[in-house]
Amino acid sequence: MAADLQEKTDRYHDLLAEALEEVTVSAPGDTPMGEAALDCLEMAASYLDDGEHFRENDDLVNALAAFSYGHAWLDAGARVGLFDVPREGHLFTV
Repeated sequence: MAADLQEKTDRYHDLLAEALEEVTVSAPGDTPMGEAALDCLEMAASYLDDGEHFRENDDLVNALAAFSYGHAWLDAGARVGLFDVPREGHLFTV
């Protein structure tokens, strides 16, 4: 059975929004790693905003892509140690 695009888009929106609330920068802010962490956070937040714009304009395919890309920035940052994230649950793959 194919996934419902509206449901999946909403689910990925909520996943990204929740992940942004849970992530904390672990790298010192005055280092290249700290700057990279802030860049990743900015990218994730920008993709959340973009996805919400697409969703409001009934462009669910691009909204889903934006939410997925945004979460990928956070997941990658968590994987390389830029962020402290919950190790249990459904938000991150670390």
